[in-house]
Amino acid sequence: MDFEILGTIRGIEPIAVGSGIRDLPRLKKQYGRGNWRKVKGFGMVRLIDGTIHTAEIHWYEAHGIGRKEMKIKFPLID
Repeated sequence: MDFEILGTIRGIEPIAVGSGIRDLPRLKKQYGRGNWRKVKGFGMVRLIDGTIHTAEIHWYEAHGIGRKEMKIKFPLID
């Protein structure tokens, strides 16, 4: 991960659940079986160069496994 999340992520909403996730077979193989969801939200992030921005963050999560593969999809220019 080339960024650090500062504070809490707000506006969390699911993008896809279950078989609607394209990477579902890979997620199950890599992290185990679970009720997988692809989720997005907004939060403050510190980039590798030290600048701080508000960004749209996407990740996968499953109950008992947690958040995996967080990535910035759209940094918002402040």
